[in-house]
Amino acid sequence: MIPPIELTRRGFKALVDALGYVDAIRFIKQFDLGNGDYTKERQQWLDKMSLEDIWTDIQQRQNQDDG
Repeated sequence: MIPPIELTRRGFKALVDALGYVDAIRFIKQFDLGNGDYTKERQQWLDKMSLEDIWTDIQQRQNQDDG
């Protein structure tokens, strides 16, 4: 039986070999459940924003990506 640390090392190496480093990390991050209550927290900040505020924020982010 392979010790857990060696299993982790081999498993990650297999992912990197198959997917590349970036996509291996992206794959692993899918299993991170995070913490907190996203729905409750989202409601708290969304309730404070108007549709115009949201649209302005989207446009600003798009302009940052273009620049």
